[in-house]
Amino acid sequence: MQNHLKNELRNIISGKSEVRFGATIQAVANYLRDGTDSSPKTQDAKQIREQETKRLEKLVFEKNLWINSIDFSLYVSEGAEQRVFLKDSDHVLKLNDAIYYACWLDYFHNLLFHNFFFPDTAYELLGFTEDNNTLYAVVKQSYVAITQPTDLKQVKIFLESNGFINNRNHDYFNPDLGIILEDLHDENVLTRNDILYFIDTVFYTTKEFWLKE
Repeated sequence: MQNHLKNELRNIISGKSEVRFGATIQAVANYLRDGTDSSPKTQDAKQIREQETKRLEKLVFEKNLWINSIDFSLYVSEGAEQRVFLKDSDHVLKLNDAIYYACWLDYFHNLLFHNFFFPDTAYELLGFTEDNNTLYAVVKQSYVAITQPTDLKQVKIFLESNGFINNRNHDYFNPDLGIILEDLHDENVLTRNDILYFIDTVFYTTKEFWLKE
């Protein structure tokens, strides 16, 4: 069962399988992957990030993916990794510069993982914008109106029932899949009518995820 799930996740990352709002994310990820240096070990993370950003900017111009219509007066909040703005009564826009990730490709993999595990709050990649010479991905997500505080014990119970073990604070690890899921505090998991909504997730893959059985 776990091997089947791992294969399905690999297929989603590669674009062979569909996931909600996945088409644009998969297309951008495949574009970056096709341009990956054949000898990445000769480059440091900063070089890889700079190359990816240049390739992304090229793609944005070619496919007209620039977003210039963000109303910055509708600011909601921000964290270390993103800024949040209201789009309408049912959606928010999130601007993310992928700072939590070693490379942009890992960020897009995170979006695909999120959309697979949590389709109710799936990210829709609308395009990109630039502010203060920093490139941001612009994603749309359903707005969740909370009705009660989130009980982190319930988060732990839910995740552990799905194979994710709490290994420290608000971080989890699925040893069967080789996937890390971090930063699940009560601002990133909201509760509406006793239902948990995961609105901000940080997925990472380990080498075990990529190992062929």
